[in-house]
Amino acid sequence: MSSIIKVNTYQDANGNALFSSDGSGTVTLDSNFPAGENTPAWFGTKASAQSVSRATYTKVTGFTNNEIDSDSAFDGTTFTVPTGKGGKYMIFFHMWADYATSAGSDGEYSIASIYVNGSAIERSFFELPGTTNVTQHHVNVSAMRTLSAGDTVEAYAYLKDENGGSADVQADYCSFYGYKIIGA
Repeated sequence: MSSIIKVNTYQDANGNALFSSDGSGTVTLDSNFPAGENTPAWFGTKASAQSVSRATYTKVTGFTNNEIDSDSAFDGTTFTVPTGKGGKYMIFFHMWADYATSAGSDGEYSIASIYVNGSAIERSFFELPGTTNVTQHHVNVSAMRTLSAGDTVEAYAYLKDENGGSADVQADYCSFYGYKIIGA
């Protein structure tokens, strides 16, 4: 047996409208009712490797593979919060560091950073242990921040090989993405 409840307006216990229907199946949410999409949202993986200057914070660019950009606010490098889309955001940067020579014996380390408006807001650090033959590794960083219209979000890398070797941010498994949190 099934039951049917027919209403034009659905209200909470205090009489506040949450949503209404026009009778033809079109539902309108109240302005205080959170939408059902986590947008704006962006995502991209690196299209190619990027050389990084030794021991220097360098903006990571070229997140143009598999790109998702719900609000045309991500240019493959920088996400800019669209007008009217301020709020709380989850932001993620997954970096794949590649040192040209075996590292780990003399103090190599990598830092993945998330920047907002040109300043670091979150960092994740990975130091290669002792006498290893490691040349590649992941560093992941995430943050939840309140952003306003016009704020910019970018990914930065800091790669330091103590013996002066070069290092790259590889395209494989390297991604930068985020989304606005609904209802927060």
